[in-house]
Amino acid sequence: MSHVLFVCLHNAGRSQMSRALFDRAAGGRHTSSSAGSVADPDGAVHPEVLEVLREVGIDLAGVRPQRLSAQLAEQADVVVTMGCGDACPYIPGKRYVDWELPDPKGRPVDEVRRLRDEVERRVTALVRDLDGD
Repeated sequence: MSHVLFVCLHNAGRSQMSRALFDRAAGGRHTSSSAGSVADPDGAVHPEVLEVLREVGIDLAGVRPQRLSAQLAEQADVVVTMGCGDACPYIPGKRYVDWELPDPKGRPVDEVRRLRDEVERRVTALVRDLDGD
């Protein structure tokens, strides 16, 4: 079993979406968490992210963004970074994957749907890769 940490800037869009879709794809074979790399993550998951995830049966209502901590990073076997640049963590011995994905904040729902579908494709491939390890 592997643990994946998804990190973006504010933990209110890409990383939350990735964690939720990963958990569904992994079906308990692997675990995940998500965090934001900035000192003050957003207070809630972006509404457009909530909407497109509800469309596929995932409800993140009540989920609160959290700041990246050393403990979260240490627990991870794989760290997936998304748009956090120099603010992304680096811990020796961890596997790193960088996904260049646009920030969904304030984007039209159709664009966020396309992002959701791309994230789902990537997490499915990641789960397959982890299952083969």
